[in-house]
Amino acid sequence: MASSLLPRATFATTRHLAALHPPGSAACRSHAPRLIRCGAAVPDDELLRALYLAQASDAAAPVAGGDTGNDGWGSLLDEIRGALQAADSSSSPAATGVVVPDELLSVPSAVADTGVVVPDAILGADPPSASMAPGGGAGAGADLNPEELLAALHLDASNPVARAAGGALSRLEELTSGLSETQRWAVLVFLAATWLYLTARPGVLSGAVDAYVLAPMQLALDSALGRRSLKMSDFVVGERIGEGSFGVVYSGAVVPKGGPAPAARVGKAKTRLELDDRFKEKVILKKIKVGTAGAKECGDYEEWFNYRVARAAPESCAEFLGSFVADKTKSEFIKGGKWLVWKFEGDRTLGNYMSDRNFPFNLEGLMFGRAVQGLDSGSRAALVVKQVMRQLVTSLKRIHGTGIVHRDIKPSNLVVTRRGQVKLIDFGAATDLRIGKNYVPDRALLDPDYCPPELYVLPEETPQPPAEPIAAILSPILWQLNSPDLFDMYSAGIVLMQMASPMLRSPSGLKNFNSELKAAGYDLNRWRETTRRRPDLQILDLDSGRGWDLATKLISQRGANKRGRLTAAAALRHPYFLLGGDQAAAVLSKLSLSK
Repeated sequence: MASSLLPRATFATTRHLAALHPPGSAACRSHAPRLIRCGAAVPDDELLRALYLAQASDAAAPVAGGDTGNDGWGSLLDEIRGALQAADSSSSPAATGVVVPDELLSVPSAVADTGVVVPDAILGADPPSASMAPGGGAGAGADLNPEELLAALHLDASNPVARAAGGALSRLEELTSGLSETQRWAVLVFLAATWLYLTARPGVLSGAVDAYVLAPMQLALDSALGRRSLKMSDFVVGERIGEGSFGVVYSGAVVPKGGPAPAARVGKAKTRLELDDRFKEKVILKKIKVGTAGAKECGDYEEWFNYRVARAAPESCAEFLGSFVADKTKSEFIKGGKWLVWKFEGDRTLGNYMSDRNFPFNLEGLMFGRAVQGLDSGSRAALVVKQVMRQLVTSLKRIHGTGIVHRDIKPSNLVVTRRGQVKLIDFGAATDLRIGKNYVPDRALLDPDYCPPELYVLPEETPQPPAEPIAAILSPILWQLNSPDLFDMYSAGIVLMQMASPMLRSPSGLKNFNSELKAAGYDLNRWRETTRRRPDLQILDLDSGRGWDLATKLISQRGANKRGRLTAAAALRHPYFLLGGDQAAAVLSKLSLSK
């Protein structure tokens, strides 16, 4: 099979291709000048017969005669004759290793009455049956000759790509040399199917590259830069930003190297850390709670996932700087307590912005760099909501493509940077279903206000994950059967509803919505028809209700085929993102992010 790639023998040089092929034909392509020499001179008439040139009419006579006109055959014959006569007349075909093919020494049994007939062998078609002595030219049954293949591809043997490809082809030829054509095709189909399987979500091949190549490289780089040797004394703690089940988040700063140790910051001094000129590099610090069941385990998982996402989808999460363990008890530090550190990109989450009465206009300047002109307030609000939603779904698409499901998507876990970027934070509940990381079949890590009705990212009857290599190999089957990424997409739909409807932004309003939605069988259209309240859904009803249609395709029950919702990739193809004034908003957003 590989041998069919080799170029076929030809007497033509580049400037005589026009004589062999009509102008404009696909076969008339530029090749390096090449002439095959035989061990003995061949008379002109035999040479013409070998080229299958017939002159049965007056029209053909100029071709066979000495006056060839502009068709090029005369100069071709002169070049061939000169090349043959230059050979050593005493050399035999056996001595030179060149054998004159039988086709060139015989006359075809039938020749057309008029015109010139050029054989398939000259035009480059496969002969009906051809064989080749070792080291000779190409034929249908010949062994692969790497040198001739390189010449056909115009590659130099020193080219790294040529060396790698040549070695692979040679090895493949050795392995398949004893197989029939059918068996070779079977091998090819098997290799193609294996490649498709390994590259399908959640990416067995890419996961292996990450685990065995990228992760060690990152460890070596971070160690060289000192990121894996952070210390408690490297940071100063500022004000408290928020608190979760397993940790407390603070603003902070890096202590300048060689500078004096900062005094303890107490009272209102903590709130003015961003105004302290001694600290140029701001950070976000998260203290993992000590003594809380499951906190240490959750902190270890969050650290692992931040490194993993930083390699696989760095645009989707805040830049992770590393971790350290407190070596003594002082102020907020507790000896033995673990701290995680991120580069400061913003200290306000989408939840913080949504709690303001001015939402979503309080994000307009961050998203677009300015207030959008020429639109009414409803259209401006819809553009902001759409921009946030697009960034959220894009981030989910990136992490889902690597086998990671966040499992805790909500406004408080979406940080809004100072440049208007929406990034995922808090990976303590995340799971890597490629290798079964942080996954227990009957354990649900969720927020009931944002959790889909199935409660579990995979069915409870799913067995415990095996060893990581085996789990990785089986993961495409598990992903295809259960589509665990749709767990996050339901939560994204709830976030969309909250941004669009002020009634759902309060904790009580969200709980009432979930209660009514459950009674309506998680059918958003039925909920809208039966709810006793009058929700303001103007933002979703714009542009012929495209936003509402997207919401109904995210907030729904899982179907019998384990689907029933849009994946992140499918959601990004929804008309809600592709049509309307969103294109202008995207342009303004890019201008803002490039500042």
